[in-house]
Amino acid sequence: MIEQLKTFKDNQLAVEVIDGFTETDEKICQKWFQEKLDEGFEQVNVLVKLDEMKISHTQVKAFMEDSIWALRHYKQLGHLAIVAHSKILKALIPIDNLFFQRASEGRIERYFDVSQIEEAFEFIGK
Repeated sequence: MIEQLKTFKDNQLAVEVIDGFTETDEKICQKWFQEKLDEGFEQVNVLVKLDEMKISHTQVKAFMEDSIWALRHYKQLGHLAIVAHSKILKALIPIDNLFFQRASEGRIERYFDVSQIEEAFEFIGK
């Protein structure tokens, strides 16, 4: 299930994945992202909180389709904050950053521990 953590009037989007991530969740998230673009923002800064997510409850198809969608829309993706409590995700973020830095200047993905969520909100507010 996906829900918005906060709503913003600017180009920020903050979501939390609870339990698992489904195709319905993917469509909802894409809708929220598109709404920001429709408001006239060229890029959307996104915070994704994953500490309640269970991989076993996530649909592989939804995950893959979301990844493909993100790659197709990377020019519209600004800062990306991943908030979780995962050593694996923490290790993967620098690899993702290499891709983002080559693909477009100014886009940064950062990992934040759950205890640093306020810092993550500040990061997407830049």
